[in-house]
Amino acid sequence: MTVDVVNSQNEKIGSLDLSDEVFGGRVKTDLIHESVVRQNAAERRGTHGTKTRAMVSGSGKKPWRQKGTGRARVGEIRNPLWRKGGTVFGPQPRSYSYEMPTKVRRGALRAALAQKAQDGALVIVDTLAAAEKKTKATAAMLKKLGATGKTLIIDVAPQEDFVLSARNIAGLSLVATNRVTARDVMDTSKIIATRAAIEKLQESLGQ
Repeated sequence: MTVDVVNSQNEKIGSLDLSDEVFGGRVKTDLIHESVVRQNAAERRGTHGTKTRAMVSGSGKKPWRQKGTGRARVGEIRNPLWRKGGTVFGPQPRSYSYEMPTKVRRGALRAALAQKAQDGALVIVDTLAAAEKKTKATAAMLKKLGATGKTLIIDVAPQEDFVLSARNIAGLSLVATNRVTARDVMDTSKIIATRAAIEKLQESLGQ
């Protein structure tokens, strides 16, 4: 697959051959789904918690003797059957993150990139640099490249001036090549990537 490479004014200045191993073939949506679910789970706070019978307030003394009163036997007022007693097997603080094989993560990212490339949502630019450190100028440049709505920008090492001028633009995400995930790719309507970023991704995902 051959795609055009444009400059910051959206003018064609060359072309780039995309690897069929990364951007071609069948899109494996099951891998994308698995990767997105894993990343969402890893970001869950997991701060929920209930008090057990050891944590609730109350005496541990036996309220009445075991036999002879006609009432049910009970050991303490903190038991789970009583009002304000402890909770049995309630949720406790925990981490929802889990590991995923590296090959599966790479496969999910390959599938996500291939999907966006087939949808025509991938724009490759020669370089991304801010002419001046102003959000208005950077927003105008990105608009010429088709950045409307949610947009993902991928670069190997984003320039500091460009990061500072683009960070306040609504719906814009700037991710380095080694940090991009399948969820980042699928959660956008347009992807703007530098030539160096695409070449780096093809090198790392083609293994």
